Amino acid sequence: MTSLATQSWLQEPATQSVCSALTAGGAQALFVGGCVRNALMGVSVSDIDIATDAEPETVMALAQAAGIKAIPTGIDHGTVTLVKNHIPHEITTFRKDVATDGRRATVAFSKEIAEDAARRDFTMNAIYARPDGSIVDPLGGMSDLVARHVRFIGTAENRIREDYLRTLRYFRFHAWYGDKDAGFDPQALAAIAANLDGLAQLSLERITAEVTKLLAAPDPAPAVAVMRQIGVLGQILPGADDRALAPLVHLEAESDPDPIRRLAALGGADLVAHLRLSKAQARRLEALREAATGTKTTAELAYRQGAEFASDAALLCAALLEQPLADSLAIDLQLGAGAVFPVVAADLMPDLSGATLGAALKELEKSWIASGFELDRAQLLQQLK
Repeated sequence: MTSLATQSWLQEPATQSVCSALTAGGAQALFVGGCVRNALMGVSVSDIDIATDAEPETVMALAQAAGIKAIPTGIDHGTVTLVKNHIPHEITTFRKDVATDGRRATVAFSKEIAEDAARRDFTMNAIYARPDGSIVDPLGGMSDLVARHVRFIGTAENRIREDYLRTLRYFRFHAWYGDKDAGFDPQALAAIAANLDGLAQLSLERITAEVTKLLAAPDPAPAVAVMRQIGVLGQILPGADDRALAPLVHLEAESDPDPIRRLAALGGADLVAHLRLSKAQARRLEALREAATGTKTTAELAYRQGAEFASDAALLCAALLEQPLADSLAIDLQLGAGAVFPVVAADLMPDLSGATLGAALKELEKSWIASGFELDRAQLLQQLK
């Protein structure tokens, strides 16, 4: 595990100033969640979350006294964002659950770190750190973090029934942080399998966010395979099949992980209807599926839609067919992306116009593509004589 004391984000003067503003007023300031987990695992830190025993109004007052901008981003739930030197820090008061319904919790503020830790999802997310980098581990999460064991806090079934999104988070966290050789926690899988119906309570937005984060992991295939085996995948994406996902991940060795490309590999009856994708994402998803299962060559796809899209389609097609990538892939991509159709409308006017002109251009372009982009302008125009 990496030492926190040497982390640049923790040593950042703005972050230390935020901590000092809290502690100077007698409040606790403890880093928690992703920033601690990722830092200990040697993974980059993006968001900074700080837990405190001070209530939001006190946090706001302490920030004002220290000249730090305070934004009441979620003050009803105990969260205030303090911005120093353009760096946002989410400050959340210790909380405990009063009631849960599977989607959201009613909480009360607490003064006890143990109560705050107990309401979190996984032990590796309930590790705290003081401003000097020293660890506070109320639930023994460090041992699980070292072992890369994604373990629910307390009873897995209770944690899941509090918020059914934790089922999807479990697989996402396992894909990103779990020990693949050690496999999955049998108790967690049993609890998940016993509570599949609860997934129907989740909004499409929450499901989409978790699925895309999962598919962005370096290798989500083992997690998705288990999701299929115990019924989670079919519950959230009816008809989805992960058979092509592992081959796709293997073929992507020199490509960045792409959740939409990987989502296209899963297929399903109607992915767009079961997810809340942006219009651009939905169009790309459907275009990739069509291209990967269609008859257009890689070179033609590169000509019509660019080398990046054609490369994605070639990866997806090879994965679906469980075949290696064509040796000529790089050449085909370059050929198609650089091709320029040598005939323009003016070349056919005034002899042709309107729909007839458009049809002739389309046929000539088709012939040119079939020739491997080799026919020149004169050869193509000769076809009309």
